Amino acid sequence: MKDPLKNEDYIKGRGAQIKTPNRFLKQASVTEHLEGIDEESAFNQRTQIFYEQSKRVVNKINSPDLSLMYSLNPYQGCEHGCIYCYARNSHEYWGFSAGLDFESKIIVKKNAPALLEKFLLHPDWQATPISLSGNTDCYQPLERKLEITRKLLTIFAQYRHPVSIITKNALVLRDVDILQDLAKDNLVHVYISITTLDEDLRRVMEPRTVSGKKRLQILEQLANVNIPVGIMHAPIIPGLNQDEIPGILKAAADHGAQAAGLTVVRLNGSVGKFFEDWLRKNFPERAEKVLNQIAGMHGGQVNDSQFGRRMHGTGVYADLIHQLFSKTKRKYFATRTMPAYNLTAFRKGGNLQLF
Repeated sequence: MKDPLKNEDYIKGRGAQIKTPNRFLKQASVTEHLEGIDEESAFNQRTQIFYEQSKRVVNKINSPDLSLMYSLNPYQGCEHGCIYCYARNSHEYWGFSAGLDFESKIIVKKNAPALLEKFLLHPDWQATPISLSGNTDCYQPLERKLEITRKLLTIFAQYRHPVSIITKNALVLRDVDILQDLAKDNLVHVYISITTLDEDLRRVMEPRTVSGKKRLQILEQLANVNIPVGIMHAPIIPGLNQDEIPGILKAAADHGAQAAGLTVVRLNGSVGKFFEDWLRKNFPERAEKVLNQIAGMHGGQVNDSQFGRRMHGTGVYADLIHQLFSKTKRKYFATRTMPAYNLTAFRKGGNLQLF
């Protein structure tokens, strides 16, 4: 592996290294000359916060790839900077780049708790699990200061409503008190995303996230206080981390995980351009092999939007990944499962309900 962090042109602490045009905009700003001091520099990307006064925050997911579910994302954009993130493309709807802008221009839905409570109070709403972080991580760095996710969890606890969380940030441990309260009535599932336990790979692929070792410790600490916890080994990228499947699943089981899932990488929209640039800068000796194997899982193209194939892949490489994952999962998770959600505890009136 080449060490790009020794290259003075490499943007340290960020995943994307280039800024591509927004497909929805007719104009784009470019740097014609790097020495132009009056031009915006891609190498000076401080995080900016934009506050959005949303009208709603709970969204129904209609994708055939997912069972009927609802999601809630208090943040748009994510400082974690994971180079493969499919959510990057959604940043273009806001007029931003899916690359560096996605990592450095974060949109905050500060009124999300009030909107969630309004949603739960609707007379026609029937309790159905709502997922936090369907798009971006609800425990990304800004959450430490803003505490929007904690306020959302307080609402879920007040109304005894089921919720699921997926994160790769240790900040989830801050909210153990609320998570325990939800867990005692089978109202919460927590999934920790683990892509790799190779620190050299993680620090360039997911530059602002905690280490794989720390994520295993998060699993153990949640499991030790009886909070249902599993892992998402995602995305699996042939030529980069598929050989880690047995080790990651064993380590997760050893640290108390009750379930394990996976998705394979898909480089939809602009993500393919960022990923290829990142791959050639970090792993030039195997870039072609990795890209060809990714394309082999997605009908010959790295950009795959076909339902049923985009998250699981097809072909030889995908089959090998799923066979290895299934065999390993049977070995370490055969007797483990997440508890079923309790849909009967929902209080339509929250703590104000008398009967």
